[in-house]
Amino acid sequence: MTMHPLAGHYEARRRLAHALSAGRLPQVILVTGPRGVGKQRLALWLAQMIYCEQPGKEPCGECRGCRLVLGLGHPDLHWMIPIPRPKAGDAAKQIEEAAELVAQAVDERRKAPLYGPPDGMAIHGVAIARLIARRASLTPVEGHRKVFIVGDAERLVPQEASPEAANALLKLLEEPPEDTVFILTAEDPKALLPTVRSRAVPLRLGRLDRDEVRGFLESQVDPPLDRAILDERVALAEGSIGRALWEVEDAAQARNRALEFLDAALAGDDRVQLMERVLKQAPWSARGEFSGMLEALGEALSDASRAALAQEPRRAVPGFLNRRDPAALSRAMNLVAEAEEAAKGNVNPQLLLAVLGEQLGATL
Repeated sequence: MTMHPLAGHYEARRRLAHALSAGRLPQVILVTGPRGVGKQRLALWLAQMIYCEQPGKEPCGECRGCRLVLGLGHPDLHWMIPIPRPKAGDAAKQIEEAAELVAQAVDERRKAPLYGPPDGMAIHGVAIARLIARRASLTPVEGHRKVFIVGDAERLVPQEASPEAANALLKLLEEPPEDTVFILTAEDPKALLPTVRSRAVPLRLGRLDRDEVRGFLESQVDPPLDRAILDERVALAEGSIGRALWEVEDAAQARNRALEFLDAALAGDDRVQLMERVLKQAPWSARGEFSGMLEALGEALSDASRAALAQEPRRAVPGFLNRRDPAALSRAMNLVAEAEEAAKGNVNPQLLLAVLGEQLGATL
């Protein structure tokens, strides 16, 4: 199979195409933006532009270079995907194992272009750093440039046990070979090492509009989605095709948990009762589930604020949130944002929710 078409991001594509045609394409680019908006797909689009035999404002899609990139088979394109830590003890064998794992991951994406996020334990470790350094030293096989896509670059792990590998990678980014382009992608640039971030030219992607998400789902999902399911996914996608494809069910569960919690907090329960209700929840199996619930909580308050200001909310507002004071809703959203920031640290989720519930009850 070949990769699906790139949706949207026309201004970013125009800027990249102009830079390439003018000979001013940066050698290290950091593409950032919300999860699932197509950062790595844009990186593949740029690789296609670089290898296209008849490039214009868009790659032709028909030449050998385009077809090899779309089939993830171009010998000078290296797509680095987070992998489990290699088990081999010897450094050389670790590189070989990493190469095999990356090849397997790329093959899986070739077979299923609408791929989901990598495993939570997958990383870009020392073996990946050494693999990149090794391949970057080679002469291009077919094209005039080598292109490295480092997806989910926030998973680049500082290699304290092997500083020479990390330093070699940083050296590559600081002084890349003339025939090499590095494209790193990350949701949040602040999650990258400052030394990595400082070596890259940033390119921020925004969310897609609803028509772009809808058009993609209608044309690329097989079998076609039922109209009601399609409408729901577009509404919950928040401009992210990845979210529409993989996170709608998780988002719905997170929203249900958020509304149950908010209903309890506004019902006048005292702190002891609220704590008891929080502790009765199923334990959080992953930090991401807890963060998703807080995110859904903020979205629910945002919808209520829109309705209170006579604006159309993105989702239906539950009855217990109707006709709340806009200023109070704004303060409540700030409290949730503070809780989301605190959740990034080593805090107890139940205790954090109990305190947040008391604050929301007093605010609203």
